[in-house]
Amino acid sequence: MDRPRIAVLDDEAIVRRELVRSLKKEGYETEPFANGESALSRLAETTFDLLLCDLRLPGMSGIEVMKAARAGDPSIEVIILTGFASVDSAIEAIRAGAFHYVTKPLKMAELKVLVQRALEKVALVREKEALKEALFSQTRPSGIIGHSEPMQKVFRLIEKVAPLDCSVLIQGESGTGKEVVARALHEGGPRQSRPFVSFNCGGFTEDLIANELFGHEKGAFTGATNSKVGLLEAAHTGSILLDEIGEMPASMQVKLLRFVEERTVMRVGDVRPIPVDVRLIAASNRDLKEMVRTRDFREDLYYRLNVVVISLPPLRDRLEDLPLLVEHFLRKFGPAFGKKIAGISKEVLEVLSQYPFPGNVRELGNIIERAVALSDESVIGLGDLPSDLRELSMSSVEGEAWPSLEERERDYIQKVLALTDGHKSRASEILGIPRTTLWRKMKRLGLD
Repeated sequence: MDRPRIAVLDDEAIVRRELVRSLKKEGYETEPFANGESALSRLAETTFDLLLCDLRLPGMSGIEVMKAARAGDPSIEVIILTGFASVDSAIEAIRAGAFHYVTKPLKMAELKVLVQRALEKVALVREKEALKEALFSQTRPSGIIGHSEPMQKVFRLIEKVAPLDCSVLIQGESGTGKEVVARALHEGGPRQSRPFVSFNCGGFTEDLIANELFGHEKGAFTGATNSKVGLLEAAHTGSILLDEIGEMPASMQVKLLRFVEERTVMRVGDVRPIPVDVRLIAASNRDLKEMVRTRDFREDLYYRLNVVVISLPPLRDRLEDLPLLVEHFLRKFGPAFGKKIAGISKEVLEVLSQYPFPGNVRELGNIIERAVALSDESVIGLGDLPSDLRELSMSSVEGEAWPSLEERERDYIQKVLALTDGHKSRASEILGIPRTTLWRKMKRLGLD
């Protein structure tokens, strides 16, 4: 078992030496620091269990160091070292998150007891987090991040549906992770060792889509110097994701329906049907049911695709996952840029929690990537955020009214209800949520 690691921060060399000597005798691994900057730099590089921190330091104060250290690693405990004259400040430090304080001249017996208690707390917290993460990892599909109840519902549905080998329709706003869910369905099913193919149906003409999905024979058209295997054929025995299927031209919907019914493809320029065994997964950021109603999407194809529907919540509806997602992106982009980023500041988290994220998880990833690339510190600060988010922060500071997510949600639902003259079934269709969900939201928001 690794020995507990303790950082000793005090600008007095005599105090540092005595603390290091005494703590080493107790079996602890210690590392001394003379100022806050050097301590935080080291804390960003490696993990410590406990920080002994002098209250009065040159440059950064002990409280400032403590806040920065705990922003980078919330599990680290801090014991403040202070003179009798600064006891009130030490109490303020406890209110700010310190484990306890010890007055100078130090009584080593008292300090050792506090150190042991603090380390026991750290060990307990980290053990709980490790067990929680282990349990979560067992139930979470690979690549999908989230602890929130909306995501837990998605995980449970993926777990049920993945082995069934049936067609699945994934619905959700852009950036919510539809392709990640599609891959989880593939990897959790009987075709996991076979090909997974993805095709975005948006922005292509009928001829291009037909060529990509069905392939062509040599000489089928000008420039067809070789035969080409289509994506449906390439996915044989595996799975294919047809992303943004709501963008598919009506004429191609007919051809896709024929494939779904017959499970054969016919290359452009050929008359021979080729049998294809593939699991079909479709995804859309548009309401296909509404598109069926307006005759923009074929009803028969819709019911062929939505044997099971998985609806992904937007990020604004699962903000409790925000810290976990931020941590994930920091781990991803930090090494990519050769940087060791310990975390984000409390102010940054508050700003992100207020932001509606129209681009969802994808947008959050872009924000964190930019912040990591630009940051010169171990903790992401407000200055590392895009200008529109910094303005959001300034609005909050200056007292400008910035509506909460709950207020924005209430306002939107009120507008839709007014539009439908209070007709809840029609309102739920426009909102893209079940009527029962609308009723629960209205009750929570005081609109019932």
